[in-house]
Amino acid sequence: MLMNNDLANEIRRKIDIVDIIGERIPLVARGKNFFGVCPFHDDSNPSMSVSREKQIYTCFSCHATGNVFTFLMDYEHIDFKEALRYLGERVGVNVSGIQVKHKSTKYDKLYDAYDFAVKYYQNNLSSSYGRGAKAYLASRGINEEIIKEFEIGLSLESKNDLTQLLVKKNYDLAVLNRIGLTSDDHDIYNDRIMFPLYDVAGKTVGFSGRIYKETGQNKYLNTKETEIFKKGEMLYHYHVAREECRLKKSVIVMEGFMDVIRASTIGIKNTVALMGTALTKEQINLLKRLSNNIVLCLDGDGPGVHAAIGIGDTLLEQGIEVKVISLPDNDDPDSFILKHGKERFIGLVENPVNFSDFKIAKLRENVDFRSDLEKANYINAVLKETTLVNDPIRVEVVLKRLAKEFDLSYNTLEMRFNDFKAQKEVPKHQVQSVSFKEKVVKKDKYIKAVEQILYFMLNNDMAVSQVERERLIFPSEESRALSSEIIYYYKKYGSINVADFYTYIQDKENLLILLNEILAGNYNEKTTKEELFEYFKVVRDYGINQEIKRLTNLMKKEVDPLEQAKIVEKIRKLRIGE
Repeated sequence: MLMNNDLANEIRRKIDIVDIIGERIPLVARGKNFFGVCPFHDDSNPSMSVSREKQIYTCFSCHATGNVFTFLMDYEHIDFKEALRYLGERVGVNVSGIQVKHKSTKYDKLYDAYDFAVKYYQNNLSSSYGRGAKAYLASRGINEEIIKEFEIGLSLESKNDLTQLLVKKNYDLAVLNRIGLTSDDHDIYNDRIMFPLYDVAGKTVGFSGRIYKETGQNKYLNTKETEIFKKGEMLYHYHVAREECRLKKSVIVMEGFMDVIRASTIGIKNTVALMGTALTKEQINLLKRLSNNIVLCLDGDGPGVHAAIGIGDTLLEQGIEVKVISLPDNDDPDSFILKHGKERFIGLVENPVNFSDFKIAKLRENVDFRSDLEKANYINAVLKETTLVNDPIRVEVVLKRLAKEFDLSYNTLEMRFNDFKAQKEVPKHQVQSVSFKEKVVKKDKYIKAVEQILYFMLNNDMAVSQVERERLIFPSEESRALSSEIIYYYKKYGSINVADFYTYIQDKENLLILLNEILAGNYNEKTTKEELFEYFKVVRDYGINQEIKRLTNLMKKEVDPLEQAKIVEKIRKLRIGE
């Protein structure tokens, strides 16, 4: 086996960072780089740049920077060895010598309890006790393949088997009550078909139990929110949908897990479900990781339409393209597919309508066009909605349609539209300007000079040689240490590769922080010796000024006139450059 650093370099050179990041967040090519929404902060505009040439990424807002290993470590919450092993296996490099230790957390025992419960319920469904439940599932078009894919199981009637089994495995009843597997020291689920609920990493954190007999009970019984089950921080099917969303370049958002399961039976798997919650900030960030093209396929009833409009408005404000699959007759995806079949639903999926068109159509419903007031209110509402459309051709189409339908002057509508657009844009501009001011961090000329020199060293072999030849002393401990590491790396490998250099210092956190700041600074990587020496002079001047300050303070404390004179002479020589 090669040493880890050499092994990492071998693996990294066989991997394209654009492919790895592009599988996790949507990237768009702009010039020689690729851009996407940064997953490491609340980003509404694509601010992460990925360089295929340098094999690094940089966010110009939050300054997250690194190579393919650091991206995976931060995105997947794994350590360096796990990232190394994952990528090594992907490109066919022998990584059997990399031993990955599982990081224990305070939630491990809770996850283990749910894993055990999943297997227990699955076993019940496969046993003679599960015949009735399986027959029900088959009548609903849920076959063995889907049962296995979604780990569907069965809780037994009036039994406490799960509780007793977990107690035998040394689980405390108070813990089982707290995490929603038991209630009053008894199995919380009885005689229900069990659907596991997963967090974004694919770990089971809850259940939804559905009745399959006429019992008069609530149709669904869901796990209460716990320390590991927070509905507002998860999307059902997320861990499975990631790859499908990358391939399809879109994500379909549904209301419930049964809608997702039903869509999966007909081969549509780029789906996630909200689990009955209002769209949260955390869920928006998860959706942005999947795709910038979001298709809403919510229930066709009044509440479903209301939810679609609210969610669509929120996503538009985040700069995300939104389309809608409009279901008729109060159907949800589950019932529509069962009624009308695969081909009809796929036809709707392949032809979603723009969110603005969907909303305008809904605005028209229940308007009494015999009333001049209602007619005017409708026209104003359509014009306000049209201000959200970025395509000038579509805007003109809407205005001309309104002018023709209501026998109005196009100029009048255009003036009114421009008024609404001006009202919308003013507060947005103000918010952006305040946000920008808050993010600006001023750096003095000395810090800029140090970072510019270090940036040159990372991108130009000549700069490395000049810094060593001139014996330049940087002002801070971190900058001196980073300079030394760059020089050592250059001597060892004969050139500087920034992506590999990241791996080389990946265990030196303080240097990684400085390296991130430098690379996110967007400095000029092309320079001449003359320019480099100008920056050297700034750094030296800083050192001289700091020494003059030190000597001046020392002189103030000195009481001996002869010693004071010596200090004055040292200060004089420093000032004239001796």
